[in-house]
Amino acid sequence: MREIELKFQVPPQARAAVDAAVAGAARPPRVRLQAAYFDTADRALARVGLALRVRREGRRLVQTLKGLEGDGITRSEHNVNLSTAAVNAADPSLHADTPVGQRLAVVLRDSSPLVMTFRTDIRRRTRAVRTRHGMVEIAFDDGVITAGEEQLAVCELEIELLSGSPLAVLAAARTWVKRHGLWLDTRGKAERGDMLSRGEPVAPPRKASGIELDKDAGMDDAMRRVVLSCLEQISVNASQISSGEHSDEHVHQLRVGLRRLRTAWRLFGLEEPAPQIDDAATQCFRALGASRDSAVVAGFIADELHQAMAAIGLSWDLPRVAADQGAAPVDIVRDFSCQALMLSLFEWTQGLGTVASPSLQVLEKELARDHKKVVAGLAEFTTLDHLARHKLRKRAKRLRYGLEFLAPLLDGDDVRRTLKALKKTLDELGRYMDLSVAIDACKPQADDATTRFAIGWLAARREALIAEIPALAGPLKKRRPVRKP
Repeated sequence: MREIELKFQVPPQARAAVDAAVAGAARPPRVRLQAAYFDTADRALARVGLALRVRREGRRLVQTLKGLEGDGITRSEHNVNLSTAAVNAADPSLHADTPVGQRLAVVLRDSSPLVMTFRTDIRRRTRAVRTRHGMVEIAFDDGVITAGEEQLAVCELEIELLSGSPLAVLAAARTWVKRHGLWLDTRGKAERGDMLSRGEPVAPPRKASGIELDKDAGMDDAMRRVVLSCLEQISVNASQISSGEHSDEHVHQLRVGLRRLRTAWRLFGLEEPAPQIDDAATQCFRALGASRDSAVVAGFIADELHQAMAAIGLSWDLPRVAADQGAAPVDIVRDFSCQALMLSLFEWTQGLGTVASPSLQVLEKELARDHKKVVAGLAEFTTLDHLARHKLRKRAKRLRYGLEFLAPLLDGDDVRRTLKALKKTLDELGRYMDLSVAIDACKPQADDATTRFAIGWLAARREALIAEIPALAGPLKKRRPVRKP
């Protein structure tokens, strides 16, 4: 069977209200759910998105195998009622005749034996709600995950489709998120428990995943897969940021995902039929900009500047970008506007916002035009003003993401060579922008002699880089990944 479900974290101040809203006038009793999760010693199941558990549900004992599907909202699931009272062992053979069970068998073929990795003890209250799109179950979970001596509190709301369209889940989610300030969490109990068992409070930042496209498939399918790839990168990094524990790289990768999404929206001509998604992605991207700039300035540029100043006997701290002028990343991502963006993307990828896609030939011409303009901009870089250089970098990024999106449908060798040249180009353009951000961070303190030295050092590095960048036009001009416009 397939499970269509989304999970949301409940903030402490909303827990009583959420519990009361789920209970309603009928106030159904809570059910205690005690589960043991199993994996191999080398996490063979977790690494491929499988979760195997044995759970006591009131008087029932159920073994469940779940597997992630590719859309972020659907999971394959197979349940088997058990007669034994033991919860300390799992039998993979019980799922042998199912698609998800066959995936498990392949994983276990060359792996070590299953062991219990963590437990959960949850009290759940549920309520069925009818919407105009179908019936959903709202479940409020409150409890704990235990791995060895470590524990992690659980307080989340699950919205699962019982019957009807996936739109029922997404419509209900909008209501609960807006009313109670919830935030999406793509990490299920299995992933959170796996992290706890390994002593890792933070999941790795999610980078863009490769997109598998069949040359015989239609462009509508290609368009959907591209947007799904963007949604995965956005939602996974946003979930970790929303937890309150994240690195600067999570913010960076979230912004990369948002920029990739905006590129896809422009490339496939979705700005007019679905402008609200492009607008929301733009707002979220810009809101996170100050935090990203602060991380860049405090990183490698600060290190290089410290070394240069130490060489002449000076000690000085590079000013931080004023990230406090805006909200913190956790507040930006938890805000309803960002949460609504992700829900809108789930709707779109479920086929609820499908529009006719342009042909591959049209997309090739669009990329060819961008390629030509990037080459021209690089050649003229020394004569461009700062705004034009910034726009050139954005165009180069759009070209890179567009080529990555369509690479399986284009000439592989030409695309790979072009992407390699683009990577070097973007590295240098990025360094130019980082130096510019650092200079701007110093300007408010320009009356100080040491700060003026720092500004001069940064400006000299930037001028040297400006002089070098036009040489990047030649190698990129030689690459013709797509046909001429």
